[in-house]
Amino acid sequence: MLIGIPGLLTPDLLHALASMGHGDTIALVDANYPASRGKRTLHLPGANVVAMLRAVLSLVPLDTFVPNPAAVMQVVGDPDAVPPVVAEMNEILSSGGNLPAASLERHAFYAAAADAYVIVRTGERRFFGNIILTMGVIAPPEKR
Repeated sequence: MLIGIPGLLTPDLLHALASMGHGDTIALVDANYPASRGKRTLHLPGANVVAMLRAVLSLVPLDTFVPNPAAVMQVVGDPDAVPPVVAEMNEILSSGGNLPAASLERHAFYAAAADAYVIVRTGERRFFGNIILTMGVIAPPEKR
């Protein structure tokens, strides 16, 4: 047990987050996401993607050197739609001082997620509950 670490962050996920560096990506995806994609997939079926996003962002800063450090999957056939799960994720991003997530066409999202350091497959059942995050830098204490 660790103090101050959200319970959703398993030892394997904590190891992945601690191993990531500036510019590495992590994909948080829903229960329908194809498990055959990506180099490394962690399965956390008891978590929803919104809670997982909140937990990850409690430890990992987003990249401030790229225009879109967060990206969600577009709704197929309606790229301008904002599903409720995406609206919730954007609220979490903005509450942390980040921009809303950009959106990627479905197959572009799959390609970007396949390059992620880790994919975290949650138990999220709402369609399009998928987001890719690009890790930023943690400044030295004198710069914070």
